[in-house]
Amino acid sequence: MKNYTIERDIEIDAPVEVVWRTITEPNLIRTWFSDVADVAARPGAVGSLTFRADSDSPMVVGITVLEADRPHRFSYRWVYPPGERATEVNSTLVTFTLVADGDERTRLRVVESGLDAMDMPDDEKQKFFDEHSHGWRVQGDRLRDLFT
Repeated sequence: MKNYTIERDIEIDAPVEVVWRTITEPNLIRTWFSDVADVAARPGAVGSLTFRADSDSPMVVGITVLEADRPHRFSYRWVYPPGERATEVNSTLVTFTLVADGDERTRLRVVESGLDAMDMPDDEKQKFFDEHSHGWRVQGDRLRDLFT
């Protein structure tokens, strides 16, 4: 069985508290990730992220926050069917782990896991994995580049 876990480590030239705010506050999420963010950084919060908001077919993705341990760890489930509650079999888990590297740098680890347990054919899992692997590279670079 293939492991569909996506992992990305990013060195960011900003203090850990600044990076925390950038990955959790809606007005800052839109500077590097989604066009619109409607989410609160507190466990149990349910919201959404909107991608391609200015297109004819914007993509709105549900998000449920599981953990918000400021400024060290932020995790949520996402990409579950509209109108459903996020579970281990209908969504993936995104976890951001932040570690201060001195006073002015942050090591950010992004892990998206749980695709293995989702009920979808292997070819769809591979497509999801490929698209999200590419997405985390692009979006991670955008986040890092905000501070260069």
